[in-house]
Amino acid sequence: MKSIFRKILFGDTQVKEYATVNVDEIKESVYLKIGDTTINISQNQYLLCLEPLIFGVWLEKGKDIISGSGYYTCKMYFKQNKTILSALTLSLFKRIDEDNGSLILLKLEKSRIYHLNVLKTRLLFRQFYKKPGLSFAQLKGFASAYSYPRRVRVISFRQGDYYNIFPMDLLGDISQSNQYVFGLRHSNTALQKIMETKRLVVSEVPHTYKETIYKLGSHHSAGPPPIAELPFKVINSKNFGFYVPEWVDSYKEVNIKTTINLGSHMLLWGDVQNECTLKAATGHLYHIHYLLYLYHKHKGLTYPIV
Repeated sequence: MKSIFRKILFGDTQVKEYATVNVDEIKESVYLKIGDTTINISQNQYLLCLEPLIFGVWLEKGKDIISGSGYYTCKMYFKQNKTILSALTLSLFKRIDEDNGSLILLKLEKSRIYHLNVLKTRLLFRQFYKKPGLSFAQLKGFASAYSYPRRVRVISFRQGDYYNIFPMDLLGDISQSNQYVFGLRHSNTALQKIMETKRLVVSEVPHTYKETIYKLGSHHSAGPPPIAELPFKVINSKNFGFYVPEWVDSYKEVNIKTTINLGSHMLLWGDVQNECTLKAATGHLYHIHYLLYLYHKHKGLTYPIV
């Protein structure tokens, strides 16, 4: 019955929560509105926690439209050209102030999505997404957050004989300030050790290694095999000596200086100590929500599926 329903509404497209794509140029944009002031934050917004849904927004010094505004809520808009894909109302959760700017943490209060008409969206939820622990409000939140492609990167950690290597998309590279932010789930087996040593390595990875990257996802909740049993060779990062897959494009060694419990995830905020480029980038792996994929397909704007 579900397959017939899917074909009637969406053709032969397989319905799933997220699509994995390669992005040459991001088509979407994100805007933050406080009072009468709206700014483009596309390059400086990061998804950091899922329960509750929390975004990090980096605002450079002198461009902090929240500080002193008197507003405790704000609006965030995800757009494709001039079309609004989703509209969010958020509240100020916390902020990290630095000499050169601030990381503003914003918690989702409510959202509206416009990828499909309301009837199709409701039917899609009831037939394919409705399950214990997932409400329609949560679906709207996830669809909003992933209405902007989220790049997948690989994290490396090592402490004595212990190591771990796993993929993440809840993170952000604040390159203009040489800082990095991560949102690690509390169930991640390496989290406590990372917080103790205050170090990790984050790598940019090519989309052609998608299957290998996804297999590393099991390391979030289970111990990895002995390093010699990995299906690929590793190199040692320059300063930390952490294991890095030999096929990565580049990596950054990060010193963690601040941690904040966000809910389902722990925020890690740190400074980049060292950066190493191994080869020219050949295209990265991104996650987008299936509703954005359907919207793109209808408009003839699809990103290549990986």
